[in-house]
Amino acid sequence: MSNKILAYGEAMVEFNQSISQSRNYLEGFGGDTSNFAIAAARQGADCAYISAVGDDHFGRNLLDLWQTEKVGTEHISVVPGASTGIYFVTHDGAGHHFHYLRAGSAASRYTPQQLPLDAIARAHVLHLSGISLAISESACDSGLAAMAHARKSGVLTSLDTNLRLRLWPLERAREKMVEAFKLCDICLPSWEDVSMLTGLEDRDAIVDQLLSYGVKLVAFKLGEQGCYVATPDERRMVAPYPVQALDATGAGDCFGGAFVAELVAGRDPFSAARYANVAAALSTTGYGAVEPIPSRQKVEAALKAA
Repeated sequence: MSNKILAYGEAMVEFNQSISQSRNYLEGFGGDTSNFAIAAARQGADCAYISAVGDDHFGRNLLDLWQTEKVGTEHISVVPGASTGIYFVTHDGAGHHFHYLRAGSAASRYTPQQLPLDAIARAHVLHLSGISLAISESACDSGLAAMAHARKSGVLTSLDTNLRLRLWPLERAREKMVEAFKLCDICLPSWEDVSMLTGLEDRDAIVDQLLSYGVKLVAFKLGEQGCYVATPDERRMVAPYPVQALDATGAGDCFGGAFVAELVAGRDPFSAARYANVAAALSTTGYGAVEPIPSRQKVEAALKAA
């Protein structure tokens, strides 16, 4: 059996501050590419995750989560003696802030030799992110090797920029992300990430740069403004879906998962982006990265009501 969508990276257990200035934290789950896979699965896509977790309480919780969410776990390594990453989300007037405890985690020890090459070659889309490449040198090598193998096998690759300068310096991020862009078919950048990576401030100049690397489709995530979808032949703003947002944690990951799920289902990029805008907006109406990700039924109901 092959999965249509494979995602590679690190998942973590999340402790999300429930109210600003409160010491109460809601336990949940996060990790950008895991959020992506769960979002895609909740839209009905056939997904599996490629990663490693510790042989610990948190790792077992993640395995249970993926099984509950119908995200395949056959490509997850359980590593004795390694920890599963955790992180905290705090909130204040400036937004949400992340605090990580992930150094030396099982996922950061992942090597190219562990990659399920046959499964990657049979997929429709392989997804990863800047964080997938940033957590360690071996994880970076693994991610780029996975993209290269997908490209050689005729499998589409999807990349979310997700730049985290606490994980790697900007110079190395730029070098490795250019390597990834050159292996990328579907790019899902966010403004702050990609402007820093390219040194450019003009939206179309950034898109031009990405397309020059060979990217075939750009879905530029612009938050409350919606998104800007570009192919080599057409560019179009796709309107946002207005909601009363409580917590934007994981909204970009939800967008990506819903967007790629719609592409795999045969939708055109602009319809897929409209659907993904609604899914991402709905995901901000609850707390945490995973719990508020909407089902296909909720997204379709919102689209009909819009």
